[in-house]
Amino acid sequence: QVQLVESGGGLVQAGGSLRLSCAASGSFSIINDMGWYRQAPGKQREMVAVITRGGSTDYADSVKGRFTISRDNAKNTLCLQMNSLKFEDTAVYYCNAKSLIRWIRLDDSWGQGTQVTVSS
Repeated sequence: QVQLVESGGGLVQAGGSLRLSCAASGSFSIINDMGWYRQAPGKQREMVAVITRGGSTDYADSVKGRFTISRDNAKNTLCLQMNSLKFEDTAVYYCNAKSLIRWIRLDDSWGQGTQVTVSS
């Protein structure tokens, strides 16, 4: 089981920046893919950015060039640097981790979410 705790959300003006962090803990053998997802009111959860253990990344078109995802495998942490924030980036942001438990069982865990509010 993997526990994920996000931090760094808050209120920011349009054009500003925020940095989200996610710390993973628990009894797992290895964490493979990690990612950030978001859900705005009345909308479905969507992928924002994902990163493999080897560092390959993928971004939603709406955040390319503005957001940067990174991770520290030794510390089991994940970050999302968000620049040039827009009103439409307002959402609850969730950390996700896909891991192996005892090298056998696949685990797909989510954090509790952190609110990001961008004022226009």
